[in-house]
Formats: sequence, structure tokens, C-alpha cells
Amino acid sequence: MADPLTADNMGGDTTQIDTADVLAIDDAIARASGASGFGVTRTGFAAKPFARLLAEKLALARALLGEDLDLGSGAVIRKLLEVSALEDARTWAALGAMYDNSFIVSATGEALSRLGEEVGLPRPFLEAHGRVKLKLEQALPAGGTQLTLPHGARLLTPGGHHVALDESAILSVANPERNVAVTAFYPGPSHNLDPQQPTQKIDRFHPLDPQVPMAIKETPALVSITHEEALTGGEQQWPDARYRQLVLDAPRSVWTVDAIRIAVSLVPGVRQAQVRDAWGGLDIYQSIFGNFNFIERVFSQERDLGSPYYFNVLVAPTPGAIVDGPDGLRATVLSAIEDLRPIGIFPQIDIAHEIAVGVQAKLRVQGLPLPTGTPAVVNASDAAQQLKARLMYRLRQYIDRIGVGEPVRYAEVVWSIMNEPGIADAVDVQLVRFPGGLEGLDFGAGLPAGTQVMGVGENVALQINQIPVFVDNPALLEIV
Repeated sequence: MADPLTADNMGGDTTQIDTADVLAIDDAIARASGASGFGVTRTGFAAKPFARLLAEKLALARALLGEDLDLGSGAVIRKLLEVSALEDARTWAALGAMYDNSFIVSATGEALSRLGEEVGLPRPFLEAHGRVKLKLEQALPAGGTQLTLPHGARLLTPGGHHVALDESAILSVANPERNVAVTAFYPGPSHNLDPQQPTQKIDRFHPLDPQVPMAIKETPALVSITHEEALTGGEQQWPDARYRQLVLDAPRSVWTVDAIRIAVSLVPGVRQAQVRDAWGGLDIYQSIFGNFNFIERVFSQERDLGSPYYFNVLVAPTPGAIVDGPDGLRATVLSAIEDLRPIGIFPQIDIAHEIAVGVQAKLRVQGLPLPTGTPAVVNASDAAQQLKARLMYRLRQYIDRIGVGEPVRYAEVVWSIMNEPGIADAVDVQLVRFPGGLEGLDFGAGLPAGTQVMGVGENVALQINQIPVFVDNPALLEIV
């Protein structure tokens, strides 16, 4: 026998309502209102919203207790139903979160971290950021007037911590000091460098970094480094979107190309990584290519099982990476894939050729507090320098995402510039291709020999083993 619902406090006579009747009425309301579209569906979990839950409870109350039941905004019964619907909405939301957190594509926060740990990829830490002051302490050799420190030049602490410049810096006789941004080379809270700790104070340039000017290597006291504020942010971890993509790309096996690529991409100092087996595909350079019937004979000689077999790992380094040496990028990458490569198959580490690319343009600005005067006065103002710094950041964000062998697209560059608030127009936008990478560039010597200034609307095409690096020289941007 079904349990009765007693309604003796609802207004007079005691009424016996059978539970089966309630369920039947509720089922009828659910079918009439399409409530079956909630919960686990073909497209995921659909939670019932508060308004829907309240409407169903009000309809059920009218069906059970009569259409003349007072359910106005001030009625006690309505308030009780609203409280109940609110709690049910919270339950639905919790169920939806539990369902979504069961899958990598929809999980967030700690749930995504746990799913990543299950596939062997804990959520990585970010690099700490901060600022240091560089000061030219002595006269430049050979009568020079300025010294260019490129983005990525490596700095050290007495405790062996590695930091890289996060922007290019120009020191001159007229402006001997510069406050520059720096980024820890290795991620994690251990590089939240506190200058109050003697072993964590940034105080010198890396003597083996090829990007550090030779003048500083020969005279370390030429430029002093003042580190007064601690680096921060190393305790933070990758955001959900970036980490989710890493976990989705993660292979579920060991001896695969994807497993090696993921392991290499997580090595500090690696910007991008590609694993290539047989670089050119078919060997079209063999003398027999095109001179025989593929059905009658094999294309090439079979592998000699007695000889070692190699595959190529193409690594694009970050600006602060040092390639060679016992702690260099090449040795670190080899160590990272040592346990992932099949037995008897050996990697060859190839470093992508860096091509320095800058952007030259004339800018028309509107709505920014720029001073009046000649173009030289306007471009030298603090407001103009801050605007150019923001543009440099936007352009770097685009170029840093370009893959190996992909061109630097003119349209993307213009789009990045025009998305900066205050830019009314960009005229004569041209991409500038410098010879080689950032090493040895001098921003004060004009465009070096071999520099190629592309035409308006022309991309910078790259070869299959080349990757662009951005030259953040604000002198190439002129406010007119």
C-alpha cells in the first residue's frame, strides 16, 4: 500500500493523497513539458535551470491541490517551493559539474589536474617574472655610443638560477640606465628569486650565452645589474585551456612519435618540437628515381639491420636557450627522450634556424594623450613609448605562435596592430627580415647588411627548418 501524504495543515479537512497519484501527475507534467531533455543527453549533461524547476513545482502543486491554490509572489507555499527549487538547482549544477569533470574536454581546475596526472602529465608550472635595472658603468669600447642587449640574453645568480631578458634593451651614453623585464628560464616556485637571499640575487650575465654582447663578456663590469624586487608567478600553473590541449595531445603509449614530441616540448628552453622520420619522404635524389616500374622492384635498398637507425628531432629554442654545453638544450633533450626511444633507434637533435623578423610601419593615433610638437618629440614621449611597447607585445604574441616552416603573414601583423586601442590607421606596413637570428643585432646601427625589407602586403616565407623570432625594435614604428 502506498504511503499517504497528509495535508491537514493546508486549510481545514485532512486529505489523503496517494504517492502513486503524485508520481503519475508528476510524470504527466514531465512528459507534457519536455523534462526528458535534461540530465545526460547525446550532447552532454543538461542541468535544469532554477526557473524550470520552479515552474514544474508550481504546476505540480496546482495539479495536486487545485487551481484555486494561492501561489502569488507573497504566498507562503510559493516561498517554500522557491526555496526547494533553489536547492534543486544547486544539486543539478553539482551533478553537471561532476559529469563535466569526468572528461578531459570539459573538466576544469583540480579535476582536470587529476585527469592529467592519470595519463602521466602533471600540470606544469609557469615561469616567474620580474624586473631588474641595467646600467652602463664604463665607456664602450672602440668609441661605441650604445650597446644592444637582445631579448633572451641569459643572466645568472650566485646560486645557479637562470633568468633571461624578456625584452630587448639599449644602453647608451645618453641613456645609461634601463629597467627591463626578465623571465625565469626554468618554471616553478624555486625561481621566485628573492634578492634578499644572497644566492638568489641576479648579478651577472651568462658567460657562455652567444646572445650576450662580446663587450660584456670581455669586461663583465661594463654593465651592472640591480635586482631589488623578487620575481613572482612561479608558483602558478598552466591555465586550463593550455593544459587541456597538452593532455588531449598526450599519447597513451611510450615508443611513439607523439610520446617523444610531448616529452621534448616540455623541456625548458624548447619553443616547439617536431619529430621527423625520413625528412624528405621519397628519396627523389636517387639516380633510379623515375626510371623504373614500382611494381617490378622496390624503390630503395632495404634497411641494414646491422646498422643503427636514426630519426630527427627538430627543436626550435626559446630566445633564452643555450644550445650547446653540458647543460645545453641539445643535451637536455637527449636526456628527456632517452627512455622513450625504441632500443637501437637513436635521435639526431637538429636546431631550427632562427630568422629575425621585425615590423616597420607608420602609425596614426587617435584618443591617446600624446604631446604636440615635431614627430621626434612625439615619438620620444612616454605615452608613445608605452604604446609601442604594447604593440611589441602583441606582435610577439603572434610571431611566437608561428610553427616551424610557416610564413609570417602580413595580414596577421596588420590585424595585430589594428587591434590595439588608440591605433586609427597603419600606413606602409612592411615586414623586415634580418640576416640570421637576434644574435649580434645592433638597434642603433640602422638596418644591417643583408636585411630584406618586404613589400607592402608581402609575407616572410620560411623554409621547412626555419622559425621566426621577433625583433622588438620600437624605432621601426613611427607615429605620424
